[in-house]
Amino acid sequence: MGIGAIVLAAGGSSRLGVPKQLLEFHGESLVRRAAKAALESVCDRVVIVIGNHAQLMRQEIGDLPVSVVENKIWQSGISSSIRAGLEKLSSQGGIVITLCDQPFVTAALLTELISTHCKTRRPIVASTYGTTRGVPAFFAPELFSELASLTKDEGARRIIALHPEKVATVEFPRGAIDIDTTEDLARLIQT
Repeated sequence: MGIGAIVLAAGGSSRLGVPKQLLEFHGESLVRRAAKAALESVCDRVVIVIGNHAQLMRQEIGDLPVSVVENKIWQSGISSSIRAGLEKLSSQGGIVITLCDQPFVTAALLTELISTHCKTRRPIVASTYGTTRGVPAFFAPELFSELASLTKDEGARRIIALHPEKVATVEFPRGAIDIDTTEDLARLIQT
């Protein structure tokens, strides 16, 4: 059983006003960068969960060897996108969950999450930035049912917080940089 990656890219970008998934950074859209990072990691399968602006997303990543899952109820919150991705990867030996709006996620980081799991045997390996333990994060199959039971806007960070004794961490200071507002975008452009 290999390791799968779920790239969450379904949101409505309501605070930004434009689809952040399609914003360009270093010559590529955020969704394409996230997909390529997952593909270039040691993950065996990559699932991109899309929702809002689904047709534009399909066009943007249509040439990549990924599985695209359209979450038609994306407005109900991030938990529905996690479930949609899990349905495609439920037989994997673990999954990595990552967001398309963290532009500094790399294949090396995703691979490090998996290798840290292999070394520590911890069922959760979270990225740490500031005081946050969050995504990108690795989850062993024993956590799949809990991930699937998340509701509304509960994300993977909730499962990480519920099981501190099961968590190993990987430092990812630039994980604090995500794109939710025009101010975030302006700061990103200056980096």
